Amino acid sequence: MQLTKWLIALPLAMSALTGCSLLEKLVYRIDINQGNYVEQEAVDKLKFGMTKEQVRFVMGSPMLIENGHPDTWYYIYHKTEGHKDSVQKNLIANFNSEGRLVEVKGDFPASSDFFESIN
Repeated sequence: MQLTKWLIALPLAMSALTGCSLLEKLVYRIDINQGNYVEQEAVDKLKFGMTKEQVRFVMGSPMLIENGHPDTWYYIYHKTEGHKDSVQKNLIANFNSEGRLVEVKGDFPASSDFFESIN
């Protein structure tokens, strides 16, 4: 009789100790999207020499403009999907002292015609 109780209690105790990770996977977690959602199609529209206003029209407002560096705009997108690992994508737009776009770098490459003249 005592052996039967232990045979029932032992697996229950083990599952209670190790079941936390299993229980965590069963609990629903919402997707969390933060920052600027950037698409390659929008980045492809950026051209060398565009004004800050034109870049804002195409890309939207940047997530971050540092106080000491107003000519560098950061578009940051952070996504956590349920129990999956977080993903972060960055796009950095650099302007010259006249406020004209001179460089795009980060996880989204500039288009092959970035240096073509803007109309």
